[in-house]
Amino acid sequence: MTTRQHPEHTDRTDPTLTVVICAYTLDRWDDLCAAVESVRTQQRQPAEILLVIDHCPELARLAARLLPAARVMENCLRQGLSGARNTGVAAASGEVVAFLDDDAAAAPDWTAHLLAGYRDPAVLGVGGLVRARWESGRPRWFPPEFDWVVGCTYRGAPASACAVRNFIGANMSFRRAAILDAGGFSTRLGRIGSKPLGCEETELCLRIAQRNPDAVLYYEPAAAVRHHVPASRTTWAYFRARCYAEGRSKAVVAQLAGPGAALATERGYLRRAVPAALAQSLREARPRTAGALVSGVGITTLGYLTGRLALVRPAARRAAPAPEFPVRSTRTSRRLTRNRS
Repeated sequence: MTTRQHPEHTDRTDPTLTVVICAYTLDRWDDLCAAVESVRTQQRQPAEILLVIDHCPELARLAARLLPAARVMENCLRQGLSGARNTGVAAASGEVVAFLDDDAAAAPDWTAHLLAGYRDPAVLGVGGLVRARWESGRPRWFPPEFDWVVGCTYRGAPASACAVRNFIGANMSFRRAAILDAGGFSTRLGRIGSKPLGCEETELCLRIAQRNPDAVLYYEPAAAVRHHVPASRTTWAYFRARCYAEGRSKAVVAQLAGPGAALATERGYLRRAVPAALAQSLREARPRTAGALVSGVGITTLGYLTGRLALVRPAARRAAPAPEFPVRSTRTSRRLTRNRS
C-alpha cells in the first residue's frame, strides 16, 4: 500500500458535490433523519442531497413529506443497494458523488475533507473513517480487527492518509465520470434488504483502478462518519452470518476482478493484523476474543470456498452480466411530488 501525502491546499476551485443516501426500511427512520441532517449542516455545503428509496413506497412518501433538505427519488433499477446507488449517480448533478449510509452521521467537516482530496487531478475517489456507535456497547468478545463485520473501520486498516485499494461503503466518494466510465456498481453484489451481502464498493474500486492504472483512490481519515451499530448486530449469530456472507461476496469479486487484486489487502490483513490480535488476546487471557478471531477467519474462508465452488458449477458458467447502469441518462429516477399540505 503506497503512502501518499495529503493534497496541498490550492486556490483551485473544488468540484461540485452530490451526496447520495440510500434507504430501504422505515425501521431506520431516526437514523435516516440524522444522516440527512448531518449533511444539511455541513460546514461545506454540497450542491444537493439525493435520498434514494429502495422499493419501499411508504418510506418514499414519508421522506418526501418530512425531509425537505433532500431530493427524494425511488430506485428505478434492480432492487438492492447497488441499484439504488446507480440510480443516485444517474440523477446526480455534482462532479463528485459521495455516499453516506442511512444509519451513519457525518462529522461537520466531512464534505470539506472529501473535496480537498480532489485537488489532486490523479485522485478519482476519496474515502474516510467509519467509527462505530455501539447502541448497547461493544461486546467484550468482539475484536476490533473485525469491525468490518458491522461496516466500520477495523484495526489493521491504514491509520493515516494514503492510497488504498478500496473504501468502506458507508463513507466514500468518487468522481462521477469515473463511476460512469467503469459502468456503475455491479448488481451481482450489494445488500438486498437485510441480507448481509456486500463488496460492491470493493469491486467498483478495482474496476476503476483497472481502467485507470495511474489513478489514486485516497483514504482520508479526517473525513469521518459515525455508524450506528444496533444491538442486533452484536450477537454471535450476526457475526457468523456476516463473516460467511463476506466470504461469499469476495468469491464473486475474485471471479469478476481476479483473485490477485480481489484478495491482496486480505492477505496482508491475515499475515499481520489477525496474528497480532490473536497473540494479544492470548496474552491477556481473553479466550472468547481469541475464539472470535479464529472463528471469524475460518467462517469467512468457508464462505469464500463455498462461493468459489458455486461459481464453477455448470449453471454458473454463463458469462457474468454487465453491471446495470443507465449511462445514457442523468435523470432517469422518478422524483416524488412533495406533499406541501
